[in-house]
Amino acid sequence: MQQYTEPAVGKVADDDNLTSAPWANADAHGGDVAYRRLVSDTWHDVTFAAFRDEVAAVAKGFIAAGLEPGDRVGLISKTRYEWTLVDYALWAAGAVTLPIYETSSSDQVEWCLSDSGARGVVVESDEHLEIVEALREKLPELGHVWQIDGGSGVVDTLREAGAGVDDATLEERRTAVHADDLATLIYTSGTTGRPKGCEITHRNLLFEVRAVADTFSDLMQPGNSTLLFLPLAHIFARVIQCAAQEYRYTVGHFADTKKLTSELPRFQPDFLLSVPRVFEKVYNGAKAKAHGDGKGRIFDLAETTAVNYSKSLDTGGPGIALRLQHALFDKLVYGKLRAALGGKVIGAVSGGSALGARIGHFFRGIGVPIHEGYGLTETSAAITANPNGAIKVGTVGKPIPGITIAIAEDGEVLAKGDVVFRGYWNNAEATSTTIVDGWFHTGDLGSLDDDGYLSITGRKKELIVTAGGKNVAPAVLEDRVRAHRLVSQALVVGDNRPYIGALITLDPEALPGWSTEHGKDSSDPAALADDPDVQAEISAAIDDANRAVSRAEAIRQWRILGTDFTEESGELTPTMKLKRNVIAEKRADDIEAVYQR
Repeated sequence: MQQYTEPAVGKVADDDNLTSAPWANADAHGGDVAYRRLVSDTWHDVTFAAFRDEVAAVAKGFIAAGLEPGDRVGLISKTRYEWTLVDYALWAAGAVTLPIYETSSSDQVEWCLSDSGARGVVVESDEHLEIVEALREKLPELGHVWQIDGGSGVVDTLREAGAGVDDATLEERRTAVHADDLATLIYTSGTTGRPKGCEITHRNLLFEVRAVADTFSDLMQPGNSTLLFLPLAHIFARVIQCAAQEYRYTVGHFADTKKLTSELPRFQPDFLLSVPRVFEKVYNGAKAKAHGDGKGRIFDLAETTAVNYSKSLDTGGPGIALRLQHALFDKLVYGKLRAALGGKVIGAVSGGSALGARIGHFFRGIGVPIHEGYGLTETSAAITANPNGAIKVGTVGKPIPGITIAIAEDGEVLAKGDVVFRGYWNNAEATSTTIVDGWFHTGDLGSLDDDGYLSITGRKKELIVTAGGKNVAPAVLEDRVRAHRLVSQALVVGDNRPYIGALITLDPEALPGWSTEHGKDSSDPAALADDPDVQAEISAAIDDANRAVSRAEAIRQWRILGTDFTEESGELTPTMKLKRNVIAEKRADDIEAVYQR
């Protein structure tokens, strides 16, 4: 069995926990800025000392409410300062945070709260409150419901309620939490079946945070800042939140991704973290705007130069001609793109799904290297990542310090290390089939190169087997198709079929500019699905994707849909992963049409 280990950079002490950092920071760096909080459209600084004091006050309120060590408390909210505050306050009170996506349905909320036996829940909005109140009779163990917005708010309510709890009581409760105690119970969004609760300990998160911060030490250091816009219910965002306390960089919370392009120049982050889809949209949006403004040729040349420049960094560096071209386009194009990201960004971290190699080369070529990583909720986020100064575009990096990666005989990626979760809540059977002989089975297929860099080639359970017996991993094709500026989502099909096909959805944000550029009367995806020019664009995207696979694996026929896959339609998870079984059922007629051409 092929395997690779990266030596650990340190250990987590048995008596350590996630609240140690904010208490230490308040004492040693109390005046430094921990967070920037958006209030009435103005960013306000929150110091480490102020944050610790608020955490302590809210934690006392939780203790006064009767929460006991180990009690699970739900947290339903978009990304905001109060999310982080409540998270740390629950940990300080010895409780366990149960994050629930703020877009979750009533059934999903009920399952998470009931299966976990939650004693309380913090909700953000009136809508969330109505969902929970309608479920109260089905949740006999749920004793408390607090709301962030409305009334006096959860912070003031709990501060007042905990006024009678002294500092010594809080300190006793906080320091009684040890590294192997449960910190959070995260229900995987899941593309099939009921979500499973992943038991993540304080040791898991602390080990992950310290390993990742070592890997990205140029980004995660005191004085730097990031604008956090991913859902904090996602393990990736949660790790960045915790790393900020461990390594004292500043975090701003911002949930409205539709306004991100206007907020980044105001906030001016030093680094970004996101899922690949956001980087794809930035790239596609810039390209569409350039073409719409009549500067398409300049952008295309600049794009090619950026990609070639990035590739040259892996083969001895750029020659004189390429350096001169790059310098010219840095003034004409790249500088403007960096300004759109805030003007100070020195790098980014990408996770959640695969980032196309061309996108990776493009951003590195414009001066914003993207550190792609790989991991799961069960591994407390990343188990591999591209480290400082050693990025291999097209891979998800090598093991982070302290982690061993192996490739099983059937190609499955396995992992060992202190980031691997404790198991699934109330599900010993699922735990025993996922952790075998100390190895966590990821369910993903991959390969390791001689330097220990991992490439993900597909999902074990998502392998398509054609009628001719050919095994096809859809991810390679889907990632390449999705890189086209007009494409929102791509689903490769072909199980028990004579050849590989695909369903394509159009990006509603990219269509208006493209439609104007091509003199179309409409930018509606349904109206453009059969347009010959759109068909030609998608055909080119399919041709590009097919270059990455053998002829037997190539997409032969495809269909453009008039509506997108969305979380609201039940076809995407909150982390933008395709729910293949749901799509196959809902779009059965469209799939059938692919094979009737």
